[in-house]
Amino acid sequence: KTWCIANPLASNSALAANIEFICSQLDCGSINPKGPCFEPNSRMHHASFAMNLYYQANGRHLADCNFINSGLVSLIDPSKCAIPST
Repeated sequence: KTWCIANPLASNSALAANIEFICSQLDCGSINPKGPCFEPNSRMHHASFAMNLYYQANGRHLADCNFINSGLVSLIDPSKCAIPST
């Protein structure tokens, strides 16, 4: 299994754009306030959740985790939350 995570070197604006793009297409309710994956409440965490959601939904292709170099593929699930994985 592989996961997509936000690149720690990515800018906040790039991560915000990723979240907006992905959540306009997929259900990101888990990272909304009171959602099961809202905590930790950080842009990096929320972007990683959203980016992985997109990556998993699109078949786990490397291109689906690039996000203009703001995403990284991980061999280890970095989440303490149930990020979807297939």
